[in-house]
Amino acid sequence: MSADITFIKSVLSLHDEMASNGFSLVYEGEFSHDVMKMFTSMAEKDMDKNKEEKSVKRKVFHVMVECLQNMTKHSDDYNSADRIGNGLFIVGKKEGVWNVITANKILKSRINVLRDSIEYINSLSKDELNALYKKQIREGSLSEKGGAGLGLIDIARKTGRKLDYQFLPLEDSENYFFLLKVLVDSKK
Repeated sequence: MSADITFIKSVLSLHDEMASNGFSLVYEGEFSHDVMKMFTSMAEKDMDKNKEEKSVKRKVFHVMVECLQNMTKHSDDYNSADRIGNGLFIVGKKEGVWNVITANKILKSRINVLRDSIEYINSLSKDELNALYKKQIREGSLSEKGGAGLGLIDIARKTGRKLDYQFLPLEDSENYFFLLKVLVDSKK
C-alpha cells in the first residue's frame, strides 16, 4: 500500500472518530484574537445549523470564549509580545450535550496550584460559586498575564457542572498538557 493511501486512510479514520464523538470544530496551533473570533463565528454557525435555543447558544459561546481566553492567557507556550498562546481546541455536540475541550502546555511546577484551584471550585455549591465570583471581582488581583482568576469560576457557574480536567506528561519532564473538558447541556 502506498504512503498516500495509508495517509488518506488515517485521515478518514480520524474524521470518522471525530464525527462519532460529535466533534465539529477542531483546531491546534496559535490562538490569537483573530483565531478566537473565527472559531466563535464557526461555532455560532454550527449551533444555528443545530437550531439551538438562544440561551444555549449564549451559554456555549460564553464557555468557549472563557476557555479560549484561559488557554491564551495561561498557556506556558505563550508569546507575551504577541499575546498568543498555543494549544488545542475542540467543540462538538453529542447526545444533547455540547463539549468544549481545550488543551495547552503547562509547567509541572504550576500543576498543584491549578489542581487545587479547580478542586476548590468543584467543591462549591452554586451559591458559594456566585459569592466567590463576586469576591474575585472586588478583591482579585491581576496575574502577570492579565487574568484575575475568574474564568474557571465563571465556567462552573454558567454550566452548573464540575470542571473535568487532566494533566498528561509530555516527553520532557518539566511540561504537561492541561486538558479541560466543559459540558454544556443543550436544554435550558
